[in-house]
Amino acid sequence: MTLDATEFPKPARGAERLIGRGLKLTHLRLIAALAETTQLTATARALSISQPAASRLLAEAEGIVGHALCERRAKGIALTAAGHALAARAQAVLLEIAEAGREIGDVAAGRLGTVSLGAVTAAAVDLVVPTLQRLQRQNPGLQASVDVATSDVLIEDLRRGRHDFIVGRVPISMDPAPFEIRPLRPEVVALIVRSNHPLAQRASVGARDLAPYDWVMQQPGSLLRATLEEALLERGSPPPNCRLSTSSLLLTLALVTRSNAIAPVSAEVARLVCGQGGLGRAIATLPIDFYVEIKPFCLIRLRGHRPSPSAALVQDALLEDFRG
Repeated sequence: MTLDATEFPKPARGAERLIGRGLKLTHLRLIAALAETTQLTATARALSISQPAASRLLAEAEGIVGHALCERRAKGIALTAAGHALAARAQAVLLEIAEAGREIGDVAAGRLGTVSLGAVTAAAVDLVVPTLQRLQRQNPGLQASVDVATSDVLIEDLRRGRHDFIVGRVPISMDPAPFEIRPLRPEVVALIVRSNHPLAQRASVGARDLAPYDWVMQQPGSLLRATLEEALLERGSPPPNCRLSTSSLLLTLALVTRSNAIAPVSAEVARLVCGQGGLGRAIATLPIDFYVEIKPFCLIRLRGHRPSPSAALVQDALLEDFRG
């Protein structure tokens, strides 16, 4: 339900007027949820209210703000410019309130605090885990939750307030303006195979030597895959024949150990899985005669968002360890 522009009072200016006219957290939760779902029914379900109640809240919010916040489309609801502006602020307000609740809970429980972050695989293995281990030895009360995923997944979770920060990359298709971005280091690509793979015993493997084999790679368009495909094409090798696309390292390793498939991973991950003992006996790194490097992964957080003490501690330590 939307209101005709002629029904609106003169637009309010300033937070005091919006609050004075009755803008409440329930309205902010509604518009933030609408921005995510683009469906009034799904928004009502997310807020555990009925659809008529959600419609009433939307009408109230539009009356308070003095502008239409959304318009109905064939496949759902599209936010207006005013709706997008309010939704962005609503998401920031709700994130700050959630942070306050978490900090109060940590103080009440006598904990240093909990940090939630996301990281791409290479950064998680080579940077995040060692830094967290060092900090937790120094600060036993520090608790951490780490999600490992591709950058496109992590950046959406960051935008929705599910992480304090991430270590990854802003996708090319996304506007970087809402984020504070601190470059860390580039990612070198390695190719792993089973230890008795036909290419594993060679002293050197060229790009064209890879052509006869199947590959297991991340989804089409992912940075690692696109960078490797470009590198192979530049060296006269056809695009990899990828019969399975996955971002799961566990599934990748399972397929590599059971077939002649080749998998591109970061050099850090390759060192981990090809080390002495364990998978080191089953997985080998190919001695390729060319070099592939992906643009640096970065420490990324929402612009203007004040980190909790625990999040600030981990961010500073990651930057310090990187410089070291």
